[in-house]
Amino acid sequence: MWLFAVFVAIPIIEIALFIQVGGLIGLWPTLAIVVLTAILGTWLMRQQGLRALNDLRMSLNDLRDPTEPLAHGAMILFAGALLLTPGFFTDATGLLLLVPPVRSAIYAYIRNRIQLQSFTVQGTARRAGPDSATITDVEYREVDPETEQKRGDSGWTRH
Repeated sequence: MWLFAVFVAIPIIEIALFIQVGGLIGLWPTLAIVVLTAILGTWLMRQQGLRALNDLRMSLNDLRDPTEPLAHGAMILFAGALLLTPGFFTDATGLLLLVPPVRSAIYAYIRNRIQLQSFTVQGTARRAGPDSATITDVEYREVDPETEQKRGDSGWTRH
């Protein structure tokens, strides 16, 4: 039901803003603002999108949790859709989504409500979360199979 309300409310808000702004500054300046925000938004979206894609690449290469760069990329994509939609309210919302601190705040809000337990990168499973960077100290001994004496069957390999 709330989705229906959003689809009804946004066009009403946009129409009201077009009437108000058009009445104050006139038709052509109003249309010019809408076209300029679409052009500016497209350019900003491209810049931010390339940065988000680079962050995602680095995250995957370093085998780190990729959820934040993916979330930023999704928000940038959504911002682009809003900026291409004619209107002042959608343009303002789209431009806000292109501001990195705003995206970070939205990501933090969502992240507090969803917990990622693990993710897989190139076939390697990784834990996510605050304890994912735990370092385990181990000792090892190199074994040369030719000089190591046979100790018999351990019992684990019997069928």
